[in-house]
Amino acid sequence: MLKGKKILIGVTGSIAAYKIPFLVRLLKKEGAEVKVVMTQCATDFVTPLTLSTLSQQPILIEPYNKTDGSWNSHVDWGRWADVFLIAPVSANTLAKMATGIADNLLTTTYLAAKCPVFFAPAMDLDMYHHPTTQKNTDTLLSYGNRLIAPQEGELASGLCGAGRMEEPKVIVEVLKNFFEKKNDLKGQKVLVSAGPTFEPIDPVRFIGNHSSGKMGYALAEELAERGAVVVLVSGPVSIKAQHPAIKTIKVNTAAQMAEACLKEFPDCQIAIMAAAVADYSIETPAGQKIKKQAGNLILELKPTTDILAELGNLKNENQFLTGFALETENETENAIKKLHNKNLDLIVLNSLKDAGAGFGTDTNKVKMIGLNGAVNETQLLSKTSIAEEIVNMIVSLAGKST
Repeated sequence: MLKGKKILIGVTGSIAAYKIPFLVRLLKKEGAEVKVVMTQCATDFVTPLTLSTLSQQPILIEPYNKTDGSWNSHVDWGRWADVFLIAPVSANTLAKMATGIADNLLTTTYLAAKCPVFFAPAMDLDMYHHPTTQKNTDTLLSYGNRLIAPQEGELASGLCGAGRMEEPKVIVEVLKNFFEKKNDLKGQKVLVSAGPTFEPIDPVRFIGNHSSGKMGYALAEELAERGAVVVLVSGPVSIKAQHPAIKTIKVNTAAQMAEACLKEFPDCQIAIMAAAVADYSIETPAGQKIKKQAGNLILELKPTTDILAELGNLKNENQFLTGFALETENETENAIKKLHNKNLDLIVLNSLKDAGAGFGTDTNKVKMIGLNGAVNETQLLSKTSIAEEIVNMIVSLAGKST
């Protein structure tokens, strides 16, 4: 799975840097292309000559060549890689990554990287367990970076505990599993809805909600990364889909979203309805702006199309339908009712009681409940990571892996 993959390794100043030559050699044996960027402190633990010889590539340390002034482009390196693996990550570099400090070539490359980023911390156990380090780790996870957690064992200080960088052979397996997963939805067409709907009151005002679309868009990106052809039906949001395999259909109202979803659904194998669709719309929107006047303004509302229920009625045995439930009370009970009443295969439950979850945040915490009784409850993670968890469960339950 690593043959031809472009893997950029960032090495920081930790004694665990002695493992990186072994890691580079293993990756090269798997057929990967490997480049290495180092901090100056990292060169105290492993020489650039060793890594250059093993990777068969020049090693970059400084932002520019001090002899001729030529630029070592962190932008080019960040865009070159299929994966950026930063290992070992010292506490110092971990803090810089979490706070956006870009004072060396490695950290500027990290900020410029467009690919998935894995980071493997290595430090003494007290440093690793310090609240600052734990907070920085959580911050990086919230950005969608992937942690290769340190293991317990004897440390350079002589203490025993968590802080040992994971072994090279295990890191290689983590990367192989990551790339293997990339094709498990190849050839599948997937429908995703995202964002809010805006129901007009008059040409100026509307009924809406606080949905940012971030969860739906993260799902679309994850699905596309795994080989699916994605149709994203999106309400009005400020974000854009990036992957070329995503076809975005922009809508504003619940009626427009229903029309688009019902049209695309019949030839989809999977559908994930993550949009926050209005339950009601204005019976007769005003043609002109409603002027403020004395007394109350009464608006007559009518129910919108229940998109999820309609898709549930249309679903055949070869389709897998996932819905979302945002609840404020009796969360699990109401979600299970929705799962059965709307003929879903999986329901993803959000609770507004969970800090950091729900509308507008970059993080989420969900409980996934399958029709077969399978349950998976996540911790608070980035919406990118939550999307990965949701798609993993869909693949597992639907048997769509190729």
